[in-house]
Amino acid sequence: MESVSIVIVNFNGKGHLINCLESIRAQTYRNLEVIVVDNGSCDGSQELLRANYPDVKLISNRANHLFCRAQNQGIRASKGQYILSLNNDVILDSTFVEKLVEAASLDEMIGIVSGKVLSMNGSVIDSTGQFPGRSKKPIERGYKEADIGQYEKEGYVFGAGGVAPFYRRQMLEDIRINGEFFDESYGIFYEDLDISWRANLYGWRGFYAPRAIAYHQRGGTVKLETKKPGLLESYNFPYLPRPLKAHLIKNRYLTMLKNASIKEIIVDLPYIILYDLKLWGYILFFTPYLILDTIRNVRYIRDALIKRKIIQQRRLNKVANFKFQ
Repeated sequence: MESVSIVIVNFNGKGHLINCLESIRAQTYRNLEVIVVDNGSCDGSQELLRANYPDVKLISNRANHLFCRAQNQGIRASKGQYILSLNNDVILDSTFVEKLVEAASLDEMIGIVSGKVLSMNGSVIDSTGQFPGRSKKPIERGYKEADIGQYEKEGYVFGAGGVAPFYRRQMLEDIRINGEFFDESYGIFYEDLDISWRANLYGWRGFYAPRAIAYHQRGGTVKLETKKPGLLESYNFPYLPRPLKAHLIKNRYLTMLKNASIKEIIVDLPYIILYDLKLWGYILFFTPYLILDTIRNVRYIRDALIKRKIIQQRRLNKVANFKFQ
């Protein structure tokens, strides 16, 4: 039985952790390792883990390192042949991991598996696989649709959303850059699309397993501000705290810069421009402070260009090796 490591990044998520961990305890798949990387919580999360979940490996950070760096910490400390990168606001069906492992075993080039992620009451779909939209933002297939059985067929997809993606360790090792699986310059947001895009460029495939079911409380992991009227609803953009809005903006551009071909950008340019007009129109009228935040983030462009060169060179090498074989 292949081993699975479940890595959970937590920041003041005590209210979600209990239900999440109890659903892990109830898994039919038993060869599991659970790692919680706590980003300096002050709500008693660490005390809860030490007192009630001694079998969980706790990595305690003094400060909030955000998602990507903390997730990398957990992966480096893990031993599993598969990694389940799990949000703390998710509850798993008892056969969730079992069905993911079954799906991954269908093809050795399946590097990513997405289950069916539903709302907490199970009536609405959160995701049945992720794809890059023509505006180069991630699209969660089925998002906000009523679950009436329209996504019951398993099959290949581009990747998996960041709620509960299942990764083959071999794939993660193959796509890492400078020792990082998740790009730590991202902080949070778009890291799931970035990983899936890199994986696809290297010849790995994503797969959708509809019988692997999980339930997600959207917005539970990221603390949202009081809701205000806004034009952009994607990722609850109008309601995110200021630092997270800045990550959301820069990471879309970094993801395009690192992974998209020039042809893709040219073909989809009208969609990219249309989304940017909507985005920057909102920023100009409602959050002009983000203009300065975005200018500060220009420093990440040089790093992204270096990573693009690495990604594209590896892609070409893999294509050449495949043709030679």
